[in-house]
Amino acid sequence: MCFEYDALPPQIPLEALPLQWASQPGDGVANQERISLTSADGTQFSAYVAQPKSANGAGIVILPDVRGLFAFYEDLAQRFASVGVTAIAIDYFGRTAGLAPRGADFEYMPHVQQTKPETIAADVRAAITKLREVGGANVQAVFTVGFCFGGYNSLVQAANQHGLSGVITFYGPPTVSRLGGPAAIDLIDKFECPVLGLYGGADQGIPTAEVERFDQALSKAGLEHEIVIYPGAPHSFFDRTYDQYKAECDDAWKRMLSFIAAHTPKATV
Repeated sequence: MCFEYDALPPQIPLEALPLQWASQPGDGVANQERISLTSADGTQFSAYVAQPKSANGAGIVILPDVRGLFAFYEDLAQRFASVGVTAIAIDYFGRTAGLAPRGADFEYMPHVQQTKPETIAADVRAAITKLREVGGANVQAVFTVGFCFGGYNSLVQAANQHGLSGVITFYGPPTVSRLGGPAAIDLIDKFECPVLGLYGGADQGIPTAEVERFDQALSKAGLEHEIVIYPGAPHSFFDRTYDQYKAECDDAWKRMLSFIAAHTPKATV
């Protein structure tokens, strides 16, 4: 498992904001709401969209951990919107668990095991369409970011012809397959965008050697990327309740926002 049910994303430090973005953390969110989207197979699934008051041209699809959509990712969408990024967090379980919000007692693994890479890709595509619909000309570049199970799913979206400007993974396993899908490392020759990977050096589920092997494979393929390993940080370190990893969280925000800004044209309206 990744985050606990009561986890919340860390605050964005002021120094993490890229110089080219005029908005500041705390500028405010123009609108946020839980919605439903329709995937290519007709399935409805839940999502949470947050729109900034002052858009900077970027949009991002947030891919949760194994719990699916819950408060952590809704809060994260708001944080992105507060710095000008139009954000939408999606749920994986519309086909098996319906649309209603779920509590801490939700048994997520039976639903995780019924997900398929192709339906997740279709849901991501629906979310990208929604981002461009709500953001209009203010969404000039679209990214994905995911955590753990969502980190794996974020990586493989680079090969799914979504027209992404970049993919970001927090401790997404790069060298093993998930639920019958290919390992991210085996899709590198199909990647169409840059990669940012953020990993904990003390993550017992993802050996540092495997992260380094992924890094080397990206370099060999000539793909633009940055892979960061934080020594001593565990799996799921990106959590405001982990005070001892505040420096790592601050750095992760800085690298993530810089990555997004570097690959986003300026908004036209």
